[in-house]
Amino acid sequence: MQANREPAGNIQAKRERTMPKVGIHPKYDTIHVKCACGNLFETRSTHKGDIVVEICAACHPFFTGKQKLVDTAGRVERFRRKIANSDAGKATAKSDAAKTVAAK
Repeated sequence: MQANREPAGNIQAKRERTMPKVGIHPKYDTIHVKCACGNLFETRSTHKGDIVVEICAACHPFFTGKQKLVDTAGRVERFRRKIANSDAGKATAKSDAAKTVAAK
């Protein structure tokens, strides 16, 4: 049934010679990508200009195996303050409730 198929080598050669149509594809150039950790690397993209990223493969915990907090705009610190204030408020409320019960 598959006698009409060409050998795999001929298909591969055709793919290498075929170029995309001229004038319909965006320009695909080399760009520089800079990470917040200081890592700088080159890649190819249709993006016009350099790209700045917050996290890359050199500093991402999945690739490095090291767990670290990635704090964007102080969100982690803000969360910690909120929790600390919440815990302090609960402790104050409990002590006030205990004083009220003891006074009765």
